[in-house]
Amino acid sequence: MARVSRTLLIFGGFSAAVGAAFYPIYFRPLRRPEEYKKEQSVNRAGIIQEDIQPAGLKVWSDPFGRK
Repeated sequence: MARVSRTLLIFGGFSAAVGAAFYPIYFRPLRRPEEYKKEQSVNRAGIIQEDIQPAGLKVWSDPFGRK
């Protein structure tokens, strides 16, 4: 019985670690889109897309825009 609980503890800890690492990467931007929209508008303030966009590629779009 101790061996099973130890195995569950190891896999549970691994799952918790993956979840804790995945939260700020994926779920936080989905829950707070206004904060990330504001940050991207500041970061892209002086950039003219046509000057740096290679020919034939799709122009940047809002990653938080809903279809």
